[in-house]
Amino acid sequence: MTSTGQLPTTDDVREALKTVYDPEIKKPITELGMVKDVTVGEDGVVTVAIYLTVAGCPLKDTITKDTTAAVEKLDGVRSVRVELDVMSDEQRTELRKSLRGDAKEPVIPFAQPGSLTRVYCVASGKGGVGKSSVTVNLAAAMAKRGLSVGVVDADIYGHSVPRMLGAGEKPTKVDTMIMPPQAHGVKVISIGMFTPGNTPVVWRGPMLHRALQQFLADVFWGDLDILLLDLPPGTGDIAISVAQLIPNAEILVVTTPQQAAAEVAERAGAIALQTRQRVAGVIENMSWLEQPDGSRMEIFGSGGGQSVADSLSKSVGSTVPLLGQVPLDPRLREQGDAGTPIVLSAPEAPAAQVLTAAAEKLSVRARGLAGMMLNVTPAGR
Repeated sequence: MTSTGQLPTTDDVREALKTVYDPEIKKPITELGMVKDVTVGEDGVVTVAIYLTVAGCPLKDTITKDTTAAVEKLDGVRSVRVELDVMSDEQRTELRKSLRGDAKEPVIPFAQPGSLTRVYCVASGKGGVGKSSVTVNLAAAMAKRGLSVGVVDADIYGHSVPRMLGAGEKPTKVDTMIMPPQAHGVKVISIGMFTPGNTPVVWRGPMLHRALQQFLADVFWGDLDILLLDLPPGTGDIAISVAQLIPNAEILVVTTPQQAAAEVAERAGAIALQTRQRVAGVIENMSWLEQPDGSRMEIFGSGGGQSVADSLSKSVGSTVPLLGQVPLDPRLREQGDAGTPIVLSAPEAPAAQVLTAAAEKLSVRARGLAGMMLNVTPAGR
């Protein structure tokens, strides 16, 4: 903040506001029609009026702070006053159209031919293998690498992702568009954000399908590099719906070393044969407990992950890699309960290192095009 004799013009202030981004939409507030008015007083006091998308916007303090910081840098500014207003219904409709187009029915961006987002469905044959823990840690590790990541908690009955990712905020609605909360740089949506308390969800198949469709189409995800779906255990309605709604999604199978669990996990992965989806790999969780003397106690047996990878490789006719074996670590559970994934809270832990390495393998592959039908005509035709 400086106080030279030269005052900034309103154009100078608007230019500075181009550096202020809406925290949810990730675009400049100047592009989103959020700057209502700018006045520059002769005393060097600059007043900026900002439209919030909704009343009670959870990130209004961030917008106020960022606006103040951007304008304070201009020569001649003595102080900045930010006044907040709320968009009208018409303005929200225009904003939604500018972001999502004017389609009558919202489309699923990840299912469109030009989508470059890699979609991974984290699946397991049975519950209790740590599928959600794997999902949130992969997401957090990918976001830490600088990728734009989203998570859909598609386990409608057993939703646990918001707690494990520390996403305590509720979604906000802009016209017919839902803005997902963010935690640790990851956008996340879950049915648990729409139900009071710990109320159970008692729905049949068609309602599950519609809920998943809304999570994919009505939520404004922006330009994601990676979308992870935490699927319910087994091969039921949600797995079938995902295959219908996002046919290019890849399946990531989570199992434990136990042979009984591995056999069930193979079925979850083998659904790819019927849905024609690609199997991205297998992660073995709860692989062993490291003893103080450095030896390993294989509490749940051994070999389950490799067995699933080998079996699926044979079934689908291409290599399905074992992406990692995650050892047992109490911190994995503790940090999940605390809402801070172990890859962030204890990155040096062996479990965190395995999950981080798996996230790297899944995210270094080029975006899009793999598995797409390309309209290419051989030369000379």
